[in-house]
Amino acid sequence: MIIEAELEFIWFFAFVILLTGYVILDGFDLGVGMLHLFSKKDEERRILLNTIGPVWDGNEVWLVTAGGALFAGFPPVYATVCSAFYIPIMLLLTGIIFRAVAIEVRSKQPMAWWRWVWDIMFSFASFVIAFGLGFAVGNMIRGIPLDENGDFIGDFASMVDFYSLLCGVMAVALFLMHGAIYTLMKTEGQLHDKIRRNVNPAIILFIICYAAVTMTTLVYMPHMTEAFKERPIFFLVGLLDILVIANIPREISLGRDGWAFISSCVNIILLMMLYGIGTYPEVIRAINDPANLSLTIYNSASSTKTLEILLLIAVIGIPMVVSYTFAVYWIFHGKVKLDSHSY
Repeated sequence: MIIEAELEFIWFFAFVILLTGYVILDGFDLGVGMLHLFSKKDEERRILLNTIGPVWDGNEVWLVTAGGALFAGFPPVYATVCSAFYIPIMLLLTGIIFRAVAIEVRSKQPMAWWRWVWDIMFSFASFVIAFGLGFAVGNMIRGIPLDENGDFIGDFASMVDFYSLLCGVMAVALFLMHGAIYTLMKTEGQLHDKIRRNVNPAIILFIICYAAVTMTTLVYMPHMTEAFKERPIFFLVGLLDILVIANIPREISLGRDGWAFISSCVNIILLMMLYGIGTYPEVIRAINDPANLSLTIYNSASSTKTLEILLLIAVIGIPMVVSYTFAVYWIFHGKVKLDSHSY
């Protein structure tokens, strides 16, 4: 029989896997969306749209599944997140809705003004989603004010600070790089060459933002380093992440776009690991009294029986989701070519 503490950790680990899957998969969707306006020709924009055309809606399933896992496994955390981040969540959902509409209706009419309006909507919605995700993570690291019941007692203005905004900018830079590398794999010809010339600036922007967030975290968020001081082996995660990031421009220069994309995916996984190591066991940190008021995976988990049932569902469901994802990407692998069924 799995003891309760192990159940809480295992189910939280399953939630993190789902969230990481969303960041990797929808991350390049968001990057492609933000890069969309950099192409001036309608044909090039259609190609960019069709690089994500078969997969973008399936990628969003990972976010829905992660939200459901949080709701079922850690109800107090879900309630506090939804109340504290109400405005960012509404902006996130609005961005997701308008991005979906823009993708579907953009090519329904031939008029230039029609397509231009939806192109702007597509790119802006992608930026809002990317920045909002980073903004939320920044606040989860910094902490938000909670009362003894775990309820949010601040306001939206209290969450807007330099660190959370910087994390938002880093998320934008991360997804820009991730999306640019993905489009290298999916395009050919002049558009491919144009993206190859512009991918290095995206990588440089991410590295600058990564360094800025790292230094700011070390100086102003000392609680994120406690686990590394107690278990120095965790430094290997950070070191490996630096090596993986350094490998991205190397693979690009060698023309191995697929390996560059894999390196970008591994970078996201390691970033999520660094976040998890630094915040564990806290899920929501109480900035006003971290030791007593924070919501952790232990004081906010559902009952043991509920976690056992959820674990059984996850053991069955997660492999199905992963298998479906691999199947879709295998079916639609290769370079994008426009036809009568394209967006």
